[in-house]
Amino acid sequence: MKNAPQGIGIMDKPPEPSPDEQAKRSLTRIKNKIMIMSGKGGVGKSSVSVNLAIALAEKGYKVGLMDVDIHGPDIPRMLGLTGMMAANANKKLDPMRYSDNLSAVSIESLMPDKDDAVIWRGPMKHGAIRQFIGEVEWGDLDYLIIDSPPGTGDEPLTVAQLIDDARAIIVTTPQEIALADVRKSINFCKTVNMEIIGLVENMSSYTCPHCGESVDIFGSGGGEQLAALAGLKLLGRLPFDPNMVKCGDAGISYQKQYSDSPVTRVFEEIAAHISRAARS
Repeated sequence: MKNAPQGIGIMDKPPEPSPDEQAKRSLTRIKNKIMIMSGKGGVGKSSVSVNLAIALAEKGYKVGLMDVDIHGPDIPRMLGLTGMMAANANKKLDPMRYSDNLSAVSIESLMPDKDDAVIWRGPMKHGAIRQFIGEVEWGDLDYLIIDSPPGTGDEPLTVAQLIDDARAIIVTTPQEIALADVRKSINFCKTVNMEIIGLVENMSSYTCPHCGESVDIFGSGGGEQLAALAGLKLLGRLPFDPNMVKCGDAGISYQKQYSDSPVTRVFEEIAAHISRAARS
């Protein structure tokens, strides 16, 4: 004990890592981080996040789904997950388990009353997202899919600041007002130096179940034209299917219920695009 430096005992424990260090350690075990963005609400961004995560998990990849929509978290309900996250022996939170290959984290899974409003300013949201990264036992993942709220506010900015190698997929519908907002999302990614993997056009058409006629409810070709103008890849065009809404509301996997549907086939194609663009 005589030779020990003053103020430090031989049995003293090393200092606990800071929240930023914990987040960095977690991120080193995650190969691909992909943020799903939209310029406006109502374009089906969360549905795309959930179904893309399921499609990748079905291909055998280890996938985490992180819901950073602090004010309107939908992911647990869409996956049919109930209950709350709990701490494990490592004093970290275990994510909610959907399947052997897919787990999820959301602020809703930390709230005893799921209908409580979360009224937080930017710094609190930043801290929560940092905890979702560093204080959750994600383990080794091939993909972390990050479902962000619409727009270019605190949550996507926090993701860009904390995860410097995150890439983006932007979801839109064909109508012009949605495309105008997508252009803002594209400019956001350019400003924060975030690579864009491509665009997904949702609700691109609707096929009448009675007559078989295809109707472009929200217009046609807008996502494809915008992708071409912006020099981006159009990853897929998802037709509108009312069963997607029903499955999301019921917390049932659309892709399992309708494995041969055009929507499921497009999600498989999008997952294949992402696999080809993956970082090993």
